[in-house]
Amino acid sequence: MAYWLATAREGQDSDFIQRFDPRFWTVDFPRPMMASVVSTGPDALRVECEFHHLDALAGLIWDSEDRFDHPLTAYATNLDYTNTSLAFRWRSEGVLPLDAVHGPTLTIEGRDAAGTARVWYVRLWNYAAGTSTDAAISIDFSDLREGWLADGAPVHPADIDRMFISLAPTGYDPASTALLPARVNGWVELSAIAADGQHAMLVIGEALVPPHGIGMATAYDDSYNLTPARMLRNVLHLGYRGRLIHYVGMSHFFRLVPRAGDALVVDAGGALCQPCESWHAAFLAECARLGFEPIVSLSYELFEAHCPDAWKQRTFDGTPARTGWVPPSNLLSPASLPARAWLQSVAAKFVALVQAAGLPVLFQIGEPWWWIVPGTFEPCIYDPSARTAFLAYVSVAPRIDDMRLPMGPARAALLDAAGAILAESTAALAASVRAAAGGQAEVLLLVFTPTVLDPSMPELRRVNMPEQWAWPAYDRLQLEDYDWLTGGAEALRRSAYVQVQARLGYPLEQQDYLSGFVLDAVDAEVYWARIDGGIEEAGRRGITQRYVWALPQVARDGYVRLPQEETQVQAFDDVLYPLALGRDAGVSPEFSTAISLTASGHERRNSQWSDARLHYDVGPGIRSHAELGVLLEFFRARRGPARGFRLADPYDFSSNGLTGTPTATDQLIGVSDGLAATFRLRKNYGSTSDPQVRFITRPRAETILVSVNDTPRTDWVLEAGGRIVFNAVIPAGAQVRAGFLFDVPVRFAEDRLDITGNTFAAGEAASVPLIEVREEV
Repeated sequence: MAYWLATAREGQDSDFIQRFDPRFWTVDFPRPMMASVVSTGPDALRVECEFHHLDALAGLIWDSEDRFDHPLTAYATNLDYTNTSLAFRWRSEGVLPLDAVHGPTLTIEGRDAAGTARVWYVRLWNYAAGTSTDAAISIDFSDLREGWLADGAPVHPADIDRMFISLAPTGYDPASTALLPARVNGWVELSAIAADGQHAMLVIGEALVPPHGIGMATAYDDSYNLTPARMLRNVLHLGYRGRLIHYVGMSHFFRLVPRAGDALVVDAGGALCQPCESWHAAFLAECARLGFEPIVSLSYELFEAHCPDAWKQRTFDGTPARTGWVPPSNLLSPASLPARAWLQSVAAKFVALVQAAGLPVLFQIGEPWWWIVPGTFEPCIYDPSARTAFLAYVSVAPRIDDMRLPMGPARAALLDAAGAILAESTAALAASVRAAAGGQAEVLLLVFTPTVLDPSMPELRRVNMPEQWAWPAYDRLQLEDYDWLTGGAEALRRSAYVQVQARLGYPLEQQDYLSGFVLDAVDAEVYWARIDGGIEEAGRRGITQRYVWALPQVARDGYVRLPQEETQVQAFDDVLYPLALGRDAGVSPEFSTAISLTASGHERRNSQWSDARLHYDVGPGIRSHAELGVLLEFFRARRGPARGFRLADPYDFSSNGLTGTPTATDQLIGVSDGLAATFRLRKNYGSTSDPQVRFITRPRAETILVSVNDTPRTDWVLEAGGRIVFNAVIPAGAQVRAGFLFDVPVRFAEDRLDITGNTFAAGEAASVPLIEVREEV
């Protein structure tokens, strides 16, 4: 594994940016309004707002501390704005003008000269020249006052945390939570942005990690408040290239329309809100400029507050499917024709945006499934649309209270019907994407194995991994298993890969793997090691397209994926020493022990190595000029000591004693914890209570026998380093044993061989020293 959790720059490249660089502004607002900010030039930005309520208010924010970028790409914190100025041109429409009551106000949060927390409210109109919707604004932070007429307290410029410009809709009423008479779309443009003075420049990280072949995953729900340029700058600088998974989310992309009362629901026609459309147009254009190929991802999950009731999956008693997020989301019923139509319309709009940017259409159907209620394990397959759709498959839809229980024929048939309906829905979505793209589209399917293949619910695959998904129904299959990955459940992960392959049959070259994620920062150190290991493991399985999920956690925790260095000389040649060793060959096990003598004459001994290192002298086995020629050729091919090779130790080469025939119960190589799937081959010497353990890295594969609780097993594979990897879960507490023959990894001990023909004539034994190579364990 090659990764680093950076907390700060440590000598990596840096540069300077102008304070108030348009790429680094953010927006924030209360739901259900929407806003986004994009940088439109090196000194310009545009904010789009979509207001629904009279009291809706958005903020365009500048933070003195960078809270969103990776430690290697972040700008430096500087709270001091003394003798610093900001100037820009303001243009706006659909928001309160500069001269209005509650018009755009610069709210400054910081501390006064005494260090007391303080907020100042600066009316921008007092520092503007022009009209209320088109003006030049100039702010000197050392000569800035709050108040309606700039007649209030002066701003203390030396200790400012952040500042934001408030944006409210025309018709704004802070005392009312009612809906506006009609939706209000507004925009603001800042151009000719310029900072000057003592603190006008900021140091920024400019580290550029070399490309490492891994892709990044992003999500609009996580990054809607950032500019696309800022987000993609992080992706590029951290070494990610090529394909980029971008989940459009479940809460921020859609347009809302009123329904009965004051509620808002998604527009059934699939319209995108203007902030989302503008943000994604900029995002996709920047992807094209930087050489990224985004995979647009759309899921069956929708923010509960705006999901039409008729679209929701439901349990038998009518309870809607609801996730554990706060606030929660719902799962759309694959049987609901209006929900299907909405998904297809949304997909078509994103396809149009992708094509407008000149990019290939890559579209992921993200985690489509029927929800299972956590805790009760009830399937949410009984919404009215599903009950109607079932009639085409079964005559009756029996109640299923708990997916963990055995299913009789009627219930199994119902689950198969639900799976067929899910497959029909995803196929229709895929077809709509290809139609919208004019046939030129690649459609990918994402499956989350911990949910689909939960071992406590063995029949779940019928409903959430239908056979109709089998290759070549989709162009690529993407798998993620982060619950198991971060939880260390290797055996479940390995078993799932076998089950997915058996059921869906996608070639490995048509599969992707998503590795992640770390929900809480306190888990970063443990989880990132497992995530990075998951990336490596997927590569060993032959998966070439691998992604890290997701950018916000990568930035928060400082994860840096490092490129793998390729050595110019292969360290080990997996070939056997070509000459037979006789009984007169020498072998010398060596330990390293520190021994100190006390004043009283007693010894204190500290064993510094857990395993012996072997030394051999294979010279006595060379008995002819022909064998000498073989040795010289072999020595040159190994470049002397530069390359290792296998040696058959004539004294100790078996798991059964030293030289016996192996059996499947010879050596205890592990006791299962119910999670691990990998067990290292080992040979134990001495007492069973405190054995000296020797890890075997070069077994003879054809001789390996494995047992679990003394029962022979064949559902395993041998991986590099003598690792036995099971493709099924091993019960907790089970003893895993193995038998095998093995070789010793060695190298020549010296850079030259001193052997002459006179050696044989004189009857003397040549000296050819070898030394054991300690391999990674």
